[in-house]
Amino acid sequence: MVAPSSFRASGVFLLIVLIFGALIGRVGYLQSWGSQKNIARAERQQFQAEPLFARRGSVFDRNGMLMAGTVQSQSLFVDPKFMADEFKNLGLEPLLEMDQAVGRICKIIDRNPLEISQLLGDRAQSRFVRLADNLDEATIRAIDRLDLPGIGFSPSNIRYYPMGSIASHVLGGVGSDGNGLEGVELKFNKLLAGRDGNKRTLKDARRRPISVDADDYVAAQHGQHLILTIDANIQTIVEQELAAACEKFKAENGEAVVMDPWTGEVLALANYPTFNPQVLNEATQERRRDRALTDPYEPGSTIKPFIVGPALQSKVTRSAEVFPVNGISWPAGYGRRMIRDVHGYQRLALWDVLVKSSNIGMCMLSQRMGNKGLHDALKSFDFGKRTGIELPGEDPGLVNPLKKWNRFSTESIAQGYEMRVTPLQLARGMCAYANGGRLVQPHVVEGTVGPDGRIVRDASRKQFSQAPQVIGADAANQVRRILCDVVVRGTATRARSTTYNFFGKTGTAHSAKNGAYNEDNYTSSFIGGGPYEHPRLVIAMVIHNPDKSLAHFGGTVAAPAAGQVLQRSLEYLQIAASPDLPLPPPQVQDVLYAFDPSVYRKKSVTVSIKE
Repeated sequence: MVAPSSFRASGVFLLIVLIFGALIGRVGYLQSWGSQKNIARAERQQFQAEPLFARRGSVFDRNGMLMAGTVQSQSLFVDPKFMADEFKNLGLEPLLEMDQAVGRICKIIDRNPLEISQLLGDRAQSRFVRLADNLDEATIRAIDRLDLPGIGFSPSNIRYYPMGSIASHVLGGVGSDGNGLEGVELKFNKLLAGRDGNKRTLKDARRRPISVDADDYVAAQHGQHLILTIDANIQTIVEQELAAACEKFKAENGEAVVMDPWTGEVLALANYPTFNPQVLNEATQERRRDRALTDPYEPGSTIKPFIVGPALQSKVTRSAEVFPVNGISWPAGYGRRMIRDVHGYQRLALWDVLVKSSNIGMCMLSQRMGNKGLHDALKSFDFGKRTGIELPGEDPGLVNPLKKWNRFSTESIAQGYEMRVTPLQLARGMCAYANGGRLVQPHVVEGTVGPDGRIVRDASRKQFSQAPQVIGADAANQVRRILCDVVVRGTATRARSTTYNFFGKTGTAHSAKNGAYNEDNYTSSFIGGGPYEHPRLVIAMVIHNPDKSLAHFGGTVAAPAAGQVLQRSLEYLQIAASPDLPLPPPQVQDVLYAFDPSVYRKKSVTVSIKE
């Protein structure tokens, strides 16, 4: 019989063996399966992945003036999972402590605690949530003093616009995420933004960086810079004159485009009212829209040069041909519509049909051209087609296909109705009359430059010879000479300069609202350029719905402002004064006006003729 003490000794030995076996098994587990899990947990607690934000490229004007730039600041971020784990390890209730931490942080950064709590709740497992940007030193110190786990700072990039609202519709702006929302900021967002990098950083218990894992570091690729064709000085002049005209005549809004007729470079593009891209979210979508290329309208009489030019080119008429306009009204559309002129004449040479802006004379000419000839004339200037400018939202305008024309279309289009154009399209078309007949490609980007200063792409000089010849040089120069006469003694005398010889055409059109014309709503416009001898600038200025009780004719509302833009811009460019304007060719005897050569002397009294 075995003694009881022997049983006890065996039991103790067995217990020791079992305990030792369990310890060996636990060690084996930790060395195999458990070790990987613990290592991963330790790495998650000690290492943190952080983005490296690429610096957004800057935007410069043609002379190197900064129009949009980026400054580096500090952003506040939180690691929600680490914060919760730390509070839990301290024996505290994570949700309660995190709510209290959020409240303390929000008092410093002036944010809504409920909004931040919801953000952290939605991303509870995230390791990086950005709470605030552009922090100053005082704010950073105040947050540091809170000594909260999982809180840190990272460099971030802040967009700024040193010129304020200047060229805002060209530049556009960026959203809270730093991505472009309008203008070139949107069109070239990928190029400007670059590509963010990332790094994995070893942190201490308070999430302070100790070292960076070199094997897990991807450098940020900074964005490229844009060089615009915009001249900030001319842009400022345009915005000043456009705003002054709109405010003087209490207009609803307005647009203006200035181009170099030889290169297609857009030197200025403005809308009124404007906005400050620095606070883009404060501007309505209506105000942010670039109407100079997104909102086509019926151009009225500014379309007439684009009918007369092709008619001269195709020998349908000649500048001295007399049209028997016979008064202020003329039946059209089989007598079902009366075409009216503001002033009555018995006969007008084609030259004076344009100078006097005779609707009757234009309708007679358009009837002779026929529907196809008129349609082809407009399409030759690419009306009804996008110009392809490097800005978002461009509208093609409207020139109806021939199958949609009715018996009134010929006369309507001859007066600038039943079609739609943008100010940019009109400026481009006028460039053809300034440069001898070529339709240049409008563009706002001169080139791009890498962050290291290396030229990546140069889009500045598309060869003039590559632009299509849409009208012969003789016809183009002849129309430009007639348009010079429009400024000397026609409807645009208020655009006249005593320094330079300008050329241009005014327009006054009823504007439709809600599908119907209103006698109180007008579009007042001017297109032209200068100097006549060798044009350097072309302008299109359009002002919508001026107060009719003040004025509504294009020659009164738009022409003076456009003339001031040309005058001031040419002086800024240091362009020499024009020589005396040569007299026009003799007109036929039965044109009813008294030809007075004195009006061609630049310092003579301006002759004012209403449209």
